[in-house]
Amino acid sequence: MKKYLYLLTCLLLAGTATAQSLLTPEQLAKREKRKNLTVKEWNTDSKTKVRWLDHVKVYDSEGRCVEEIEYASYGQRSRVTSKYDDVTGKVIEEVEYNDRNKPVRIRKYEWNEDGTKAKQYNYLPNGKLFSVKVFEYIFSDK
Repeated sequence: MKKYLYLLTCLLLAGTATAQSLLTPEQLAKREKRKNLTVKEWNTDSKTKVRWLDHVKVYDSEGRCVEEIEYASYGQRSRVTSKYDDVTGKVIEEVEYNDRNKPVRIRKYEWNEDGTKAKQYNYLPNGKLFSVKVFEYIFSDK
């Protein structure tokens, strides 16, 4: 029984290490700086000096962007929320909302073992599959 617990622990730790090893040291450092961060972007009209909120990004305790909101002069233009895979750290789902905060599109992702995107499934708000995007990577000898 102890052997199985040890093996399970090793596998869980290896999965976590694998997810971290997909990131470069620069990416890890950048993510570390963004933990629990909210970034607000403000615009100012050059003539009237009126200032307005343009964009907001919210990062979680892992330094991953979990919410992005874009504003217009009338208020929220759009909002996107993201969910991540606990093992790989890759985004697995994004929900896009309109200016009335109603879902308009749901995107779900599949990833290749090398960390590149494999497929993107696009769903309507009612959950019906709308389209599938397949990613193909072609390397040239140039």
